[in-house]
Amino acid sequence: MLKNEKGFTLIEMMIVMLIISVLLLITIPNVTKHNSNINNKGCEAYVKMVQAQVQAYEMEKNKIPTLSELQTAGYLNDIKGCPNGQEVTIDSEGNVKAVEKTDS
Repeated sequence: MLKNEKGFTLIEMMIVMLIISVLLLITIPNVTKHNSNINNKGCEAYVKMVQAQVQAYEMEKNKIPTLSELQTAGYLNDIKGCPNGQEVTIDSEGNVKAVEKTDS
C-alpha cells in the first residue's frame, strides 16, 4: 500500500539542509570581505563627481565653492559623506578629497 507514495524522507531533507548551510557558510564571509572594497570604490566615484561639480561651479561663477554653496546653487542634491564613512572636503585650490571624519 505505501509503496506507491512518493516524497522525501527525513534523511534526504537533512542532507539538503546540510548542503545549503555549507554553501551559506562559504559565501557570507566572502560578501562581507568585499563590502569595504565596494565602499572605497563608491567613495572614489563620489569624490570625482564632486570634483566635476566644483570645476563646473568655478567656470560659471569664477570662484571656488564650498560644499554648501554647491548644494545651494543646485550642483549637488545632497551633501553626504562617502559610503566608507569618510568626509568630503574642498581645499582652497578647489581639490576635492576624502578624509577621516573628525569628532567635534
